[in-house]
Amino acid sequence: MDGLTRASRDFFERPVLALAPLVLGAVLRREGPDGVVAVRLTEVEAYAGTADPGSHSYRGRTARNATMWGPPGHLYCYFTYGMHHALNIVCDAVDVPTGCLLRAGEVVEGVEVARRRRETRPRSSHLPDAALARGPGNLAATFAATRADDGADLLGEEWSLWVPAAPLPADRIATGPRVGVSGPGGDGEAHPWRFWIAGDATVSAYRPAGRGRARS
Repeated sequence: MDGLTRASRDFFERPVLALAPLVLGAVLRREGPDGVVAVRLTEVEAYAGTADPGSHSYRGRTARNATMWGPPGHLYCYFTYGMHHALNIVCDAVDVPTGCLLRAGEVVEGVEVARRRRETRPRSSHLPDAALARGPGNLAATFAATRADDGADLLGEEWSLWVPAAPLPADRIATGPRVGVSGPGGDGEAHPWRFWIAGDATVSAYRPAGRGRARS
């Protein structure tokens, strides 16, 4: 992809708080049977495993979160709220169950494929391009991601991550509390672990927690 380099395994072998800002501006790409979709990532959240009360892996390994305990550079995909899937990039090292939740982005390739996946119900008008991958459930839907994609390797043939030559400058990155996380993990001063590209139209709106749940 022009101006981008495919991420190698060592790109993911770093702590989640180091990885999260580097993912902003990178492009996640999937070559599916019905077409290619690529999304430039504009909003993510960091989840620091057993040290993070907001993380799925905080209380240990389960069948659901097992991918988080595996090698970095894989996707952790889960189904949440009985409604939608969410995608996370596993990072750091084996048995360090951290992940970067992909919250929003801009579809830069395969817009019509993404739109077809998102507009499954009749609508009076098309979704704006900026809304196609706004929010973690919508982002996953543009890729037609399901639990079958849990554990997918970003160095494989189907999924890939492409990174710019230089990370975004710090003054373009905003940080704040994570969306929908309650309790200690939702403390924005202790965990300002939502990262987004300031001013980008695809970034989702902040919503505080309702019924508290760990998110990733």
